[in-house]
Amino acid sequence: MHDSLHTSPRPAAAGALPGTDLAPVRQPAVEFRDIAIAYGRFMAVRDFSLAIRKGSFVTLLGPSGCGKTTILRSIAGLVDVTEGQISIGGRRVDDVPIYKRNIGLVFQSYALFPHKSVFDNVAFGLKYRKVSKPEIARRVGKALEMVRLPGSERKLPSQLSGGQQQRIALARAIVFEPEVLLMDEPLSALDANMREEMRVEIKKIQKETGITAIFVTHDQEEALSMSDQIVVMNAGRIEQIGTPEQVYAEPATAFVADFLGKANMLPGTVAAVDGLVATIALAAGRSVTALSPRVLAPGESITLVVRPQKLQVAAAGACANRLAGKIVSTSYLGGSAVYEIDIGQGSVVRAYALIDGKVAREGETVEIGFDPAACVLLDAQGRRIA
Repeated sequence: MHDSLHTSPRPAAAGALPGTDLAPVRQPAVEFRDIAIAYGRFMAVRDFSLAIRKGSFVTLLGPSGCGKTTILRSIAGLVDVTEGQISIGGRRVDDVPIYKRNIGLVFQSYALFPHKSVFDNVAFGLKYRKVSKPEIARRVGKALEMVRLPGSERKLPSQLSGGQQQRIALARAIVFEPEVLLMDEPLSALDANMREEMRVEIKKIQKETGITAIFVTHDQEEALSMSDQIVVMNAGRIEQIGTPEQVYAEPATAFVADFLGKANMLPGTVAAVDGLVATIALAAGRSVTALSPRVLAPGESITLVVRPQKLQVAAAGACANRLAGKIVSTSYLGGSAVYEIDIGQGSVVRAYALIDGKVAREGETVEIGFDPAACVLLDAQGRRIA
């Protein structure tokens, strides 16, 4: 496991979710210990423990209302914690006012001063820190070079595109060399092409500066493409922590499997076992084999998780598991297509296929296949079998 972050330093409790017990971080840049945050009777966050390694890029990922922005705001001092403590660089800060926390903030709305020049916007935090004028000029110039907008000091925000305004907001956040950079859905207001460009830019700047970055998004593609570690949240709790590869390929729960990549989830019952190979009778009326991390018991209820990319369409002869189905929808994407395929009993699976010729259409019967090792198995409680 990587040591960019972990949950509570206490030993993992019995029944703990796989994927949430990572090795301790020696000197965390940011640490949460048993955080709970309540708004009246509503618990927005509970049992949140996390340590983040200096210089890492960590993303809090989850649906709206899961608590990710609340956690981000608590680091900044914009939200008070109800229980627990937050430390930055080993110093407890949950009772420290925002202006005494060395933190850079980038918001979705940019939050630029419309009547101030780019220079004054970027220099704003430095002036409050009583930095000398020559040093302010040097740092602003350096920050604008990093975001690829040198020479824009005299412009107003209204003279810039949305992407350029976001770059200015980023320059303002890093110009005073904060200990931690916090970004709350910073790309959601940009168009698709600009979002992709800014993902690359933000990651590049973060690596160049070595700053510890905490990024909030509900966009799984952003999280997978930018992060060193991802913290998947749901209903105020941590569902899973891991590298992008880990949370995608080895989802710890049914929620993670469904939220991250919309995996195919096929309920079934163990019909027979041969060591670690289990025959699963699917609710769809078919039987398949799956490789399990442990020996399963006949009659055990499980859910088979198969990513759409792991399903082979119309070329399943080499696969151990082969299922016939009828295409109910086709989404052509240029070099690839997404098929929705009914495999019986109303069970519909999604398959991604590269296109090298004819695209299959609605109503066609196709054969899909997957390897027994290509699935993740969840138990009756929706937790990954490990």
